Amino acid sequence: MNLSVIVPTLNEETLLPRALASVPRGAEVVVADGLSADGTREVAVQLGARVVVGAPGRGAQMNQGAREASGDTLLFLHADCALGPGADEAIRQALSDACVVGGWFRLSVRPARPSLALVSFGSNLRARLLGLPYGDQALFVRRSVFDAIGGYRDVPIMEDVDLVRRLRKRGRLKCLDATVTTLPRHWERSGPLFTTLVNWAAIAAFSLGVSPFRLAPVYHRLHRNPRDEHASP
Repeated sequence: MNLSVIVPTLNEETLLPRALASVPRGAEVVVADGLSADGTREVAVQLGARVVVGAPGRGAQMNQGAREASGDTLLFLHADCALGPGADEAIRQALSDACVVGGWFRLSVRPARPSLALVSFGSNLRARLLGLPYGDQALFVRRSVFDAIGGYRDVPIMEDVDLVRRLRKRGRLKCLDATVTTLPRHWERSGPLFTTLVNWAAIAAFSLGVSPFRLAPVYHRLHRNPRDEHASP
């Protein structure tokens, strides 16, 4: 297995070192930057990553990173996430089953305050019961399958949910015992409960056929405030 880790970024110079430090030794790292205004690209280069630059948009950035990657296995890691020990071996074991096309990691939100521990529990339960992990659970996929389905769709939100649904038509997705740790900033903007309810409502609307382009303005208006305008996509 040749592992390539793709990290989409937008103004992540502070958090990027943590994410890149967690990448398994020997893995290729491609940082797909969406025109950051800070020192993200410089930090990435200093830490040994290959950098590609394009217009912001998480799906488009990850596709661009995947095109530049050379590995036969792709792992998409958000910049505010860090892989736990044994990530590469866990992926290798999962993909030893030819029926498995990809999968995800067990999520842990840190620091683990009671409300965020509940978020972790709920996220992992949803992913296992519904087979519906989100992008912050570090999705990985066989390169051949990713290419065959056309990669991520260039949509403003729900790019991870859409990808997972299409992958499930190609084979099994595996939940790994290994952990990915994410920071709580996504839930701290509006609070864990409100954020979770908004996420569920967005998923429900998407499942009913509402376009991500119609959902995105409402979703971002509910989740963000002016100080978040330069946050990751």
